[in-house]
Amino acid sequence: MSLKIVGSSTGSKRLPIVAIDGPAGAGKSTAARLLAQQLGFIMIDTGALYRTLALNALERGIALNDEDQLALLCSALRFQFGTLEKPHLGADGLPVIPRLPIYCNGIDVTDSIRTPELGMAASNVSKLPKVRDALLEVQRVFGREGGIVMEGRDIGTVIFPDAEVKFYLTASVESRATRRWEELKAAGIERELETVIRETQARDEQDMNRKIAPLRCAEGAQIIDSTAKTLPDVVADMAQRVRAYLRDAT
Repeated sequence: MSLKIVGSSTGSKRLPIVAIDGPAGAGKSTAARLLAQQLGFIMIDTGALYRTLALNALERGIALNDEDQLALLCSALRFQFGTLEKPHLGADGLPVIPRLPIYCNGIDVTDSIRTPELGMAASNVSKLPKVRDALLEVQRVFGREGGIVMEGRDIGTVIFPDAEVKFYLTASVESRATRRWEELKAAGIERELETVIRETQARDEQDMNRKIAPLRCAEGAQIIDSTAKTLPDVVADMAQRVRAYLRDAT
């Protein structure tokens, strides 16, 4: 289905692509899901694509530095994102925000790709040029119609440099590591906070210094620091800015 907004002097206009980049643990994925729900846009989790590729490579015994085999594997994978569920209250009275379902070749991998090990593995395979080329078109096809929210490390710099609305969501290392630690604890994965802080720092170093598509703030991106902001505040801020764009575009 093609998504349009109506009211410009030239007729209908495609809804914008909203690109959200930023370091690990800044809250991009959750913020993007909630933003997509508020706007009625489609949510695409690009990081999940790399995690899914890494998962399939490990299951098949393919080395994470075997660029040719990984690129070949990409061609054998069919990705599909499920429907976003609305947040609900958990037993503790706090809001529970469901993950965006992702399927690979018809198999639900939503939970199995969300381990720290697969996060690092995804960062490793995402550095390989042939792998990035193989997944580049996959991501661009998802965004062809517009009306989407995409989050990752290079959405506004490489995947969609002409995205109509770009955000760079960041936060302090300590804040991001604490959020990740709490997520792991809720999932029953035991980790020392100090260990998660070191892992977050290592992930930042790796993502920012890789040769291919390093993490950086895209030209024209609006920077939002979530260190001292609640998630609802971050999402409300983003939604207000997207709606401002829509008003100006009509």
